[in-house]
Amino acid sequence: MGAGHHHHGHSHHDHHGLHSHAHGPGHGRAFAVAIALNLLFVFVEAGFGLLSGSMALVADAGHNLSDVLGLGIAWFADTLSRRPPTARFTYGFKSSSILAALANASLLMLAVGAISAESVRRLFMPEPVAGGTMMVVAAIGIVVNVATALLFMRGSKDDLNIRGAFLHMVADAAVSAGVVLAGLAIMMTGQEWIDPVASLAISAVIAWGTWGLLKDSLKLGLAGVPEGIDEGDVRALLLSQTGVEAVHDLHIWPMSTTETALTAHLLMPGGHPGDAFLHDMAELLLEKHGIGHVTVQVEALDTGCVLMDESVV
Repeated sequence: MGAGHHHHGHSHHDHHGLHSHAHGPGHGRAFAVAIALNLLFVFVEAGFGLLSGSMALVADAGHNLSDVLGLGIAWFADTLSRRPPTARFTYGFKSSSILAALANASLLMLAVGAISAESVRRLFMPEPVAGGTMMVVAAIGIVVNVATALLFMRGSKDDLNIRGAFLHMVADAAVSAGVVLAGLAIMMTGQEWIDPVASLAISAVIAWGTWGLLKDSLKLGLAGVPEGIDEGDVRALLLSQTGVEAVHDLHIWPMSTTETALTAHLLMPGGHPGDAFLHDMAELLLEKHGIGHVTVQVEALDTGCVLMDESVV
């Protein structure tokens, strides 16, 4: 049976939900405020870090600078993903948010490597550190980072790209708290090795937090089924529909860090069930699994093997 005899059903109803979501207000204001705040703080922190001789402050400033770059990338992707599709990019630029999450995680890992290397060198060659300066500057850092994290809190649950930005800020606040404690310990004991050790601890915290983001964004980059969607459950839902005898060529993949697409062939010996069936099924997939872009091919005869043979030839 040739491909020409297949029925191809595509539910268009889901597009309303999809587009209103894709072209929402975005997070532009949050990104602008976050970048301005953090960039200002980077200059303050690096300057005082060099003046006070604190590697922990310089490390934190370096980390904050990588955050500013990361926020810039995330903002660019957030904006890009809202642009409409073109003849060349028929899905639009939605997947740029996946690339941004990946770039963000990679940037952070690089920053961790550089900071750790310098901290190890300082361990063997301790240098005098002004603990009081460390404490004051790092305390300002806590305020800046908590304020920035709150800007992204709302979007962090549903969007890996925004979650990357949120995680950065939470990690930064924790790091700054660590620097305050290290400054206090140096003031009380006069032990200079505390500074590079604090810096290494900071690096470990950042690396641990970044690993999850790196893993998730790699999975999305390889078009893996998004977190929270079970392929078996989706298959079972399709099989439970009236008239569906088998499901094959089921593909579920992320279009962006927030949107998911699905294509499937449904074997329905009774023939094409009509548009209402496709419409209802798309509604069900959106409601139960958050899959917003559904394309289904209905087949009256099981031609799965023939189709596969054709594609091999």
